[in-house]
Amino acid sequence: MLSIKENTNNEIVINKSKFITYLIKINNETEVEDELNNLKKKHTGATHYCYAYICGNIKRFNDDGEPSGTAGVPILSVLENNNLNNVLCVVIRYFGGIKLGAGGLVRAYRNSVVDCLKTANIIELIDGFKLKIEFKYDQSNKIDYLLKDSLIIDKSFGEFIHYTFLINHLEYKQICNELKLNTNCIETLENILVEK
Repeated sequence: MLSIKENTNNEIVINKSKFITYLIKINNETEVEDELNNLKKKHTGATHYCYAYICGNIKRFNDDGEPSGTAGVPILSVLENNNLNNVLCVVIRYFGGIKLGAGGLVRAYRNSVVDCLKTANIIELIDGFKLKIEFKYDQSNKIDYLLKDSLIIDKSFGEFIHYTFLINHLEYKQICNELKLNTNCIETLENILVEK
């Protein structure tokens, strides 16, 4: 299974209509609404905000006022054909005054996503976990070394240090055994897809 390493975007113009495509990395469905709202604030004068996303086993699309099946479905099909997951794709259209017809819209939305994918850094996803640990300050060097290949997504410092991080299932057992020896507590927050 594949995804994008970081967000990317591009812009194409077809018959005076501007199509701005955003590929956005997501970890869960709740992030979709926030990302859409941010793009709507950024592009207040746009005519349509069409999108599709795949997150785990969930697939959704929206034509946002374009004729049924001419925007969301083509966007989703490009994501599916490229075996992408944990990705939201939004194509923002500024209408240029020339109607494209149903076939023209399908091609425009599909091509805008295909072009944007050319700029994306594609990565492989595998099963993994989101974990949270608590440890003493004198353990920080050892913990940092153990997690050198893991993505630490949150750090907080108080009486103890708290890290929230992502780890793939291949490293989980080995690192968890080491962490149990060096931390006050370890908690598995959720099973997720992570970068290989």
